[in-house]
Amino acid sequence: MIEDVQLRIPGPSPVPPQVALAMGQPMIGHRGSEFSALYERLIPFAKELFGTSGDVLFVTGSGTAGMETAVANIVSPGDKVLLLTCGSFGNRFGQILAAYGADVDRLEAPWGECIDPNAVATKLQAAGPYKAVFVTHNETSTGVANDLKAIGHAVHEFGQGALLVVDSVSALGGMEVRMDDWHLDIVVTGSQKALMLPPGLALIGVSERAWEVIDQAQSPRFYFNLKKYKASGDKAQTPYTPNIALLFGLEKTFALMQAEGLTNIYRRHDLMRDMVRAAIRALGLELLTADSCASSTVTAVKGSSEVPSEPLRKTLKEQFKVQVAGGQDQLKGEIFRIGHMGFAGPRDMLTIIASLECALAVHGKPEVLGRGVKAAQEVWLREVQR
Repeated sequence: MIEDVQLRIPGPSPVPPQVALAMGQPMIGHRGSEFSALYERLIPFAKELFGTSGDVLFVTGSGTAGMETAVANIVSPGDKVLLLTCGSFGNRFGQILAAYGADVDRLEAPWGECIDPNAVATKLQAAGPYKAVFVTHNETSTGVANDLKAIGHAVHEFGQGALLVVDSVSALGGMEVRMDDWHLDIVVTGSQKALMLPPGLALIGVSERAWEVIDQAQSPRFYFNLKKYKASGDKAQTPYTPNIALLFGLEKTFALMQAEGLTNIYRRHDLMRDMVRAAIRALGLELLTADSCASSTVTAVKGSSEVPSEPLRKTLKEQFKVQVAGGQDQLKGEIFRIGHMGFAGPRDMLTIIASLECALAVHGKPEVLGRGVKAAQEVWLREVQR
């Protein structure tokens, strides 16, 4: 029997029942008019979500498949590129770039800190030109949100024509993205985060500037060839068999998001972030990131000598049926991460905070009971009274 565990990791995130129901509708042929009609219904809101008048394409695959697609379509062996990294998923972009033979220069920030847009501008002027700049919008491993607007401005002003490629897998749908206004050329996201779907679908936004580079790229590619996706997309099709069930679910997800409104969605995610951060401070725990670069979809919390993160995570799951994520790479065993993205709201945050208080009490900290919930409630009440 599968336990009724509240999933509060930074993806996969919970799936709304309406979306799960939509995914179970009868299958259709992917080369028929029914599929083309579905595809055409998805595109307008997809463009609104990405903040672009350009193309948004659907690739059956994980978020990492989307990242590799971006690399494969613009990077030729030997191309000089700039990688902006402040965590595990920024480094993953670097691994993909190396696999495609790129000459990778790096601008790194310590884990738990964000990329400084001024440092990006300085690096571009001192060491450019680069074919492209790669950045992670929301670093899931640390709970850091990079200032995509400011980075986009820096690359636009000082990049000497460099493309800006963005991994927004754990941000888009929960945090604002405006491709056209912020000078973003390729943006990748995945279905299993703020889009409230199971894993297996990558969405990729592509600018007009990016298409010019894609036409000249020399890297070998077949399944991930974006030119094929665009040629098929122009006919409301995909070049290869799509995950039709996920696209059924995406249509329902888009309907739910349209009903709530993007401004309200972003405000809800900010509220969950602020509730969790206020609660963590009230419980006497330490946050990994400063408020100035805190993610709206995941919060990283340091363990302590009194209550290490891994025993606390185990107690949360086994005794209180709440699953949070551990640390990755150099932060393994040092932090735990609370996901608050997609199908979640302030009441869910009170549940996890109350469960966290109970877990801390089991580990000898009964004095914290009620403190975190009260702090989170105060944040919620202020938002309601605005």
